[in-house]
Amino acid sequence: MSSEIADMARNSGIVGAGGAGFPTHVKLSAKVDTFIVNAAECEPLLRVDQQLMTTCPGKLITGLQLGMKATGAKRGIIAVKRKYKTAIKKLKQVVKADSRIEIFLLDDVYPAGDEHVLVYEALGKIIPESGLPLDIGVVVNNVYTLINLAEAAEGNPIVSRYVTITGAVKNPSTMEFPIGTSIKDAIKAAGGATIDDYQVLINGPMMGTVIAPKKPITKLTSGIIVLPENHFVIRMKTERISSKVIVTKAACIRCQLCTDVCPRFLLGHELHPDKVMRGIAWGAPERPDYMTGTFLCVECGACTYYGCPMGLDPCKMMTEVKGQLRVEGLKNTHNRKVLSIHPEREYRKLPVKRLISRLDLLNYNHECPIRKRKLQIRKVSIPLKQHIGDPAIPTVKVGDSVEKGALIGKIPDGSLGAVIHASISGIIRKIGQEIVIEKTK
Repeated sequence: MSSEIADMARNSGIVGAGGAGFPTHVKLSAKVDTFIVNAAECEPLLRVDQQLMTTCPGKLITGLQLGMKATGAKRGIIAVKRKYKTAIKKLKQVVKADSRIEIFLLDDVYPAGDEHVLVYEALGKIIPESGLPLDIGVVVNNVYTLINLAEAAEGNPIVSRYVTITGAVKNPSTMEFPIGTSIKDAIKAAGGATIDDYQVLINGPMMGTVIAPKKPITKLTSGIIVLPENHFVIRMKTERISSKVIVTKAACIRCQLCTDVCPRFLLGHELHPDKVMRGIAWGAPERPDYMTGTFLCVECGACTYYGCPMGLDPCKMMTEVKGQLRVEGLKNTHNRKVLSIHPEREYRKLPVKRLISRLDLLNYNHECPIRKRKLQIRKVSIPLKQHIGDPAIPTVKVGDSVEKGALIGKIPDGSLGAVIHASISGIIRKIGQEIVIEKTK
């Protein structure tokens, strides 16, 4: 039965819906002691997971039970922020029927949803440097991922997803869209932008990216945030790396605040953003440990958007160093298994309310209620790669007529990947990096 659940996830095209996009069937093939639901949703402004926990708690629990059965987990934990009171009340009503499942309450801090942080908070166990929850007998899955698993058990492949559309839009809301819907159409469905000169940020202000409105919604798109093009967050994410290096050399004051707030440093990882900044600004010995320590950075942005008092971008600097080391052929050698928690960790957590203020997003922190989409989607562009691993291989050709839910892309033989399905019924108009489907009626 356990292998059947993993196969079901594989055949439905389920990937981690929280942003990473790791194929879920691989995680469900593991054997663990504990299965944790990541219900933190710690990125500012996003609403999807907390809303789904409120509207369909039963499906989340069903998905969790399926995940526990697949992995042999004897214990299930839903790690949810205590501020999601309505969701918690709904979940408790369903959870009481299964004594193996418990609810663990998290503080409203960032990044509570980071797997290393989440596992430590819920279990008091430290995942090794460069390690995975599997290393200590744990699997972690996002809320939406497990709801998708419950849908798969009912024979429903992944053809749509709910997305929070917020920021400078007329009707901030959460709506369901077919995979492949253009971001421009999603913004239109929310009443359109309320400003002329804007940029679009997907999946949160901290770890999200600026993207062109013509790009499609994928299985990983949890949020669409419309912001003025001169907004602080947009400027930080779009500034050229060459400019960032120049400013780093001129303005870094060696204060160490970027390291002081680094969530992985506080868990004992050999990650020192301040030393990386110093190395960039004043030169560094050839490949010292603190430079290779950038491999441990998960690019959460805490150092940049909360720590640095000079408006610099340690996160981007570490990403750049990490990329250069990979180009040079260096591999991550940081894998200590015994780590020491920083004694001041509890006092250095980042309150989300304060973070939203630091990001200058108070005016965009809307409720975003779930609304029924009125806009009809007549054309979708479904990317062949929406996941970690190799792109899907098309199983259709231009001119084919497909029904919603039909398989249109398979996993390459012997590789890591995820299948894709038609999100609307129509005609295949184009096949490239994306499969374009257009309705004919």
